[in-house]
Amino acid sequence: MDILKRNNVKVFGEGSQPMMFSNGFGCDQNVWKEVTPYFEKAYKIILFDHVGTGKSDIEAYTPARYDDLNDYARDVVEICEALQLKNTIFVGHSVSSMIGVLAYNQASQFFQKLVLIGPSPRYINEGEYVGGFEREDIEELLEMLSSNYMGWSSTMAPVIMGNPDRPELGENLTESFCQMDPKIAQNFAKVTFLSDNRLDLTKVEIPTAILQCSEDVIAPEVVGKYVSEKINNSHYFPINATGHCPNLSAAEEVVKAMKTFLEEVDSLQLA
Repeated sequence: MDILKRNNVKVFGEGSQPMMFSNGFGCDQNVWKEVTPYFEKAYKIILFDHVGTGKSDIEAYTPARYDDLNDYARDVVEICEALQLKNTIFVGHSVSSMIGVLAYNQASQFFQKLVLIGPSPRYINEGEYVGGFEREDIEELLEMLSSNYMGWSSTMAPVIMGNPDRPELGENLTESFCQMDPKIAQNFAKVTFLSDNRLDLTKVEIPTAILQCSEDVIAPEVVGKYVSEKINNSHYFPINATGHCPNLSAAEEVVKAMKTFLEEVDSLQLA
């Protein structure tokens, strides 16, 4: 039960198969409030907050304990163990896409399918690999975040969100960012933007959906296609949405792609 309190785990829904949702940087489980209602009748919904975000146990956070994405993945595995989950559908947004991949690699027995929304295994361009950022860009971003987190949040959140015609979305994301402890945010950002999980993709053997928006400044289309190419049993879905947070800006498009993926996989397994 300490684990469930640590990560502020919530379980609800009328189904038996688990569907676990994991949010991206600077957010908490509330980002899924427009998505989960579409799955409550058919699945057991599991929401949680990464330690250091939302209503998680902030006392459980130390920089040494969470200095790698594998540490966040370990929390996911521990939640699965505590709830005795089987055949879990893991839905991860942004950095949580890679956290889900790593959790699967640590303990594949808990997972049946992965849904990765705006995934990026490596944000920095390297050789022929295009991640979307030069190393200098990431260093500058981290420096700004370290020196003026509130200013960084108000500047970057609308850019990350996209959808400039709907400024309220950027404002909501800014508010979410600003609720996070600046020191924890700085450490999580460093762990996120300097990570390299490209080799981890090749170890995934279960059906995996990649949901890709257009005009995504954090995880551009070339990155989504790279992820799809590296995961053998992948299904690539370019969705009718812009920006990096379709779970907030285009929930119905996310739901549509997820349902299509689940139906496709189920039909293939029955054939």
